[in-house]
Amino acid sequence: MIRILLAEDQHLVRGALSALLGLEPDLTIVAEAADGAAAVAAAREHRPDVALLDIEMPVLSGIEATEQLRAAVPETRALILTTFGRPGYLRRAMDAGARGFVVKDSPPAELAAAIRRVAAGEVVLDPALAVASLGAGPSPLTERERDVLAAGADGASVAQIADVLALSGGTVRNYLSSAIGKTGARNRTEAARIARDNGWL
Repeated sequence: MIRILLAEDQHLVRGALSALLGLEPDLTIVAEAADGAAAVAAAREHRPDVALLDIEMPVLSGIEATEQLRAAVPETRALILTTFGRPGYLRRAMDAGARGFVVKDSPPAELAAAIRRVAAGEVVLDPALAVASLGAGPSPLTERERDVLAAGADGASVAQIADVLALSGGTVRNYLSSAIGKTGARNRTEAARIARDNGWL
């Protein structure tokens, strides 16, 4: 029996996934979580074979949860499930230690098969997304540039970003300027949108 942790912040989607996977004779849901931090805590407690993680969750994203799982519960293999088929997400998820990346519109039988393959030690990637990721190349943004763009994505001022990240205003402006240049954007709002659309944030 393959033991699964299911982490998805939308209750309806989580319930549907749990019901679908519960129909499989060799799969069992041992824990559920509505955010990334709860997923890591549940994995520590239940030690599942596979953690099925939504990429966009509160507290910790699926990618951040994957990084923590790799350190805290290395025997649990992370499989990222997402609505957003963005090449940058795939690359970041694999760098974080994910063993698979599947989009949510995959047929249920494909998801079950992906879980079995990940549990068996294989790496499972959505083929179209893998090709797009190879073509897109790595993110041009540094970690700090991503942090600054993310902190300012909701319209925060330079002073507010500086306060949140414990940086000087001048340093924040430099990072924003660099990120705008690297994304080819006209301003930081557009830079954040481009970065998000490519899965770099």
